[in-house]
Amino acid sequence: MSFLNSLNIPTSGMSAQRLRAEIIEQNVANATTTSTSDGTPYVRQLTVFTEEKDYDNLDIKGFINRRTHTLLNGESTFGSVLELTLKERNAYTGTGVVVSSIEEDPTPLTPVYDPSHPDADENGYYYLPNVDVAEEELDFVAATNSYNANVTIFNSMKKMLQKALTIGQS
Repeated sequence: MSFLNSLNIPTSGMSAQRLRAEIIEQNVANATTTSTSDGTPYVRQLTVFTEEKDYDNLDIKGFINRRTHTLLNGESTFGSVLELTLKERNAYTGTGVVVSSIEEDPTPLTPVYDPSHPDADENGYYYLPNVDVAEEELDFVAATNSYNANVTIFNSMKKMLQKALTIGQS
């Protein structure tokens, strides 16, 4: 991984945390939404992160080279990192983080008995979203702190790059 490419790690972290914060904002905004456009209560959304891997340096059967987008010497796109040699594992590096999906929180909705509520079912219950505003606030603080940490790392790496450019100058 080149030094310039290493700037992708904190920038991908900033992008991921920005999206996480937007999802949290959406959750808080809909914390009392008992009926969405499809008639169901709002369900809390969660961001799922995965590490982005760099396969550029791998030249083994079954892996796709990201630069050329070609399958390397194999018939399948599946490969097992556990089967890689030490040299191959060193070539298999993380290049940042990606939001792999936005999923619904499986926590059950909260039933409230009120037969007069416009969203009440035949038994007189309507359902509140599974959003805990206090928990969302804590998650927002964590997302903000992570975003700021990535900004600090990016700025430090940028300073190192600027210093490296002055090496050899008198």
